[in-house]
Amino acid sequence: MGLGLAGGLVLPYGSLGCRPVSKKIGVCLVGLGSYSTNQLTPALQLTEHCELRGIVTGSPEKIPIWQKKYGIKDKNVYSYDTMERISDNPDIDVVYIVLPTGLHAEYAIKAANTGKHVWCEKPMAKTVAECEAIMEACSKNKVKLSIGYRMQHEPNTKTVIAWAKEKPYGAIRNVTAEIGFDIQNPRDSWRMKKDMGGGLLYDVGVYAINAMRYATGMEPISVTGRFENTRPEVYTEIPETTIFDLQFPAGITASGRTTAKENLNLLKVECKNGWYQLRPFQSYNGVVGETSDGRLLDTYIENQQARQMDNDALAILNDTPVMVPGENGLQDIKIVAAINRSAEMGVPVSLR
Repeated sequence: MGLGLAGGLVLPYGSLGCRPVSKKIGVCLVGLGSYSTNQLTPALQLTEHCELRGIVTGSPEKIPIWQKKYGIKDKNVYSYDTMERISDNPDIDVVYIVLPTGLHAEYAIKAANTGKHVWCEKPMAKTVAECEAIMEACSKNKVKLSIGYRMQHEPNTKTVIAWAKEKPYGAIRNVTAEIGFDIQNPRDSWRMKKDMGGGLLYDVGVYAINAMRYATGMEPISVTGRFENTRPEVYTEIPETTIFDLQFPAGITASGRTTAKENLNLLKVECKNGWYQLRPFQSYNGVVGETSDGRLLDTYIENQQARQMDNDALAILNDTPVMVPGENGLQDIKIVAAINRSAEMGVPVSLR
């Protein structure tokens, strides 16, 4: 039972004292780009408590393809200009924002105003003010808000989260979290545009920041950031590499890096009496790890996104707190802003 809970398994409801769940949560995807197409929609076919019932898109040519493939009714198809009509649609319980970061706030707020629950992909938004506006809209409309940090639903990551409290290898001293890709010829997409919330620090650096926080169970008190750019003719608006160091209470330090120069995918926690790590720690599948005394962290699940959406659906069905609320996403954006400010000014930035 202990291992089952650490792995985030959905257990029989009698064992948890919850009522049985029979209804499925109707999900409407806002944005039919790569992540919706290749990750979320296949994952929805594997969920126990969710069902794809609606789409919002600005690409009319995609509509017949999605309707035919997933049986989406005409009345459940919306454009960005008509999505407010979702408020009158009983088929839809959740609106999932899967758009470029710079558009998250606008459409998450629109979603909240329909009275439907809101799932928002990470990073939560481009600025602290936008994150706070999303949270305010969800609170005002009395709907749940969950941020799409799938790693916090992944079983080996959940072990690392639990060990932040249990400290099986003694006091935590240092965390290393690095993620990068060897991107030779980046596509001209929103991820390369600063005003759209592009840049690796937003796109994947938040995984490293989030990992530092859940691996320590603490919030940082100061940050130091630095940019590196060996290809200024390519990375004209965003940094090629961002290096950041976070200081936590009790003298705990964390070092992070996100880069387009090399492949990196490591979360390592060094403690007084040993260490443990996940490599890769952020991939869509194959997250595995080991410890200094030879233990393996290799619990398998079929699909991270399916687990994430089922957990978030159960929070709605059982009216319980979501696993990754808006406050969690907001905190990461506060740290991103501080890293950027530190890198620009060349001095540490306090988070107190």
